[in-house]
Amino acid sequence: MHKKEDAELLPIHRQQTLLEWLKEEGPLKISDISERFGVSEMTVYRDVNQLADANRIIRTPGGITLPPASEQSANQCGYCLRPIQHSYSVQLITVSQAVEQMCCIHCAILRYEDKKEEVSHVICKDFLLQTTLTAASAYFLVHADIDLHCCRPQAIPFSTLDYAERFQKGFGGVICTFDKAADIILHDRQKGCTCSKT
Repeated sequence: MHKKEDAELLPIHRQQTLLEWLKEEGPLKISDISERFGVSEMTVYRDVNQLADANRIIRTPGGITLPPASEQSANQCGYCLRPIQHSYSVQLITVSQAVEQMCCIHCAILRYEDKKEEVSHVICKDFLLQTTLTAASAYFLVHADIDLHCCRPQAIPFSTLDYAERFQKGFGGVICTFDKAADIILHDRQKGCTCSKT
């Protein structure tokens, strides 16, 4: 059970926390949410209404839950729920052939860590060529000095080491494999990342 949260949180922060709790715990009651945040049920309903209007949650009798994955927007990240920019999008393909869309490698790594035993492939795009490749065969540039306007810390995929090295010369950063990029992002997450899941 979560401890009572600061009642002075901004609505956007309460909403992000609600989405995190729903992903971790499943359906929640309005009365429990009110108690956790230390705010009135009316305040919770205002937050819930905004999330429901954006199709990020579903209202249930006396509570809320996440929509089934099949009902979530195809243009919405399956991890942080941000809109997907297709040039950075990543797909997680499970052993049962289900496909989850992520907005970037950052979210794909965090989602992969949640369910790695179920994932058969992680599919991304070369940053320069926009060609499709598997994350296992890609090279990633982490901590480059460029803002892709997505979740941070960033990891930029390249199909060849040569492309990654050329890009690194202009923007810095560290070149690594998917596993090493995951280690860096998971380590840096402890300092804080920008996706709404944390």
